[in-house]
Amino acid sequence: MINPIIVALDMPSSQKALELAEELAPLVGAFKVGKQLFISSGPDVIRKLRATGAKVFLDLKLNDIPNTVAKAVIAATDLGVQMTTVHASGGTEMLAAAENAAHEQAAMLRAEAPLVLGVTVLTSMDDNNLAELGIGGSVQEQVLRLAKLATNAGLRGLVCSPQEIEMLRAELGGTVQLVTPGIRPEWSQANDQKRTMTPAEAIQAGANWLVIGRPITGAADPKSAAIRILHTINPELVP
Repeated sequence: MINPIIVALDMPSSQKALELAEELAPLVGAFKVGKQLFISSGPDVIRKLRATGAKVFLDLKLNDIPNTVAKAVIAATDLGVQMTTVHASGGTEMLAAAENAAHEQAAMLRAEAPLVLGVTVLTSMDDNNLAELGIGGSVQEQVLRLAKLATNAGLRGLVCSPQEIEMLRAELGGTVQLVTPGIRPEWSQANDQKRTMTPAEAIQAGANWLVIGRPITGAADPKSAAIRILHTINPELVP
C-alpha cells in the first residue's frame, strides 16, 4: 500500500513549510501547496520541495478560460508536480484542455503527466450553501454531476469529500483516483470542514489519497500525529 497521506502545508512561511516537510517526509506520501503558501513564496517553494524528492500536490483550483488553464497546467508540469487541481464547474472544454496540456507537456519533458484533479464541491459547503448559489438538489447530486462531467472530459482523478467516496466508486468504478480533504482523526476538531471522516474510514470507503492539514501541522508534535494517523490506517506503513 502506498502511503496515502498528503500533508497540507497551509502556512504563510516557506521556511516553516520546508522545515516541517523535512521532518515529515519519511512518514507521509506527499505535500500539498495551496494558495496561501504559493502566493507568499512562489514556485520556488515547489522547486525546493521537489529537490528533496518529495511528491507535491499543487492545489490552486484553477477555473478560467480553457487556454489560460491549459497554460497554467503546463507551468505546473514544468515545476514537476505530481498533482494539480481545476474546478470541475469550469466545464468540459476547460477540463479537457487541462488534461491534454498535462500529457503533452509531460511528453515533451519525457516525464510522467501530473494527475489533474477535478474539484467537485468544496468540503466546507453543504446543501444550504448550494441553495444560496441557485444550485438545486443535494451536495451528493452536485458532486456526482460534476464528477461525471470531469471524467467524461478525460480527467483521471477527482477531489471530493470522503462522504461521497462510496457513491463515486459505485458510479465511476475503481480506476479514478480519489483525493479527499475533510479528513479528521477522532481526536481532532472539524474546524470549518462540514463533511468529514476519519482517515481509516476514508481509506476503507475507497479513497486513494487523504489531505490532512491541521491535525498534523497544528499538533504539538507533528511527527507523532502523523505516526498516530498511520497506525489507524495501516501499522505496516509506519517506518
